[in-house]
Amino acid sequence: MKTKTILAWSGGKDSAMALYELRRDQTVEVVALLTTITKDYDRISMHGVRTELLEAQSESLGVPLVKVFISVGCTNEEYGEEMRAVLEAQKAQGVTAVAFGDLFLRDVREYRENALAQVEMKGIFPLWMRDTAKLAREFIDLGFKAIVTCADSQARVAAFAGRDFDAALLADLPTGVDPCFENGECHSFVWDGPIFSQPVPVHKGEIVLRDERFVFCDLLPATGH
Repeated sequence: MKTKTILAWSGGKDSAMALYELRRDQTVEVVALLTTITKDYDRISMHGVRTELLEAQSESLGVPLVKVFISVGCTNEEYGEEMRAVLEAQKAQGVTAVAFGDLFLRDVREYRENALAQVEMKGIFPLWMRDTAKLAREFIDLGFKAIVTCADSQARVAAFAGRDFDAALLADLPTGVDPCFENGECHSFVWDGPIFSQPVPVHKGEIVLRDERFVFCDLLPATGH
């Protein structure tokens, strides 16, 4: 019997690669995508992507969404409470595991595993300790298409906001920047690839600096624009 699993889904490349790997795993059934939404903005937290585009991803992937709503300036306590409530509800429906696209940050993995242990669920990490340079190239070679939606100016990657995640971008990476941005240097939105039934129509919009640090490229649904 397959393990009923929900996938922590940011809309970006690491969660897309995690879903790609999980669909090749005959022991796992991904029944939903779990996404944190900043309710004040109606956007994916940190990534800044509009919920409308997230929903278009879900439809093309054929996997339903489970949304966790948090407020701007959400405390760790608030986040933990909201997440626990959602996980308890999923557990009641037979879900026993949550999958993540984490690559090598052990403290992050331990935090997730400790939180899951409190609701008697387990974590699945299909990309754990993969070579990130090889993984980034594999993502591109498989035909995935992604746009950088947020870039941390303190990581010397401000100019990457709005760029396609492609071979040219990898060639331009500053020394010390992880090719999969595992240290939070950038975030992305995946709009096409082998796990999608059809591309998600999207336009690149305005590029803005927020909090004097993070550069965002606003992505707009292509229909009607």
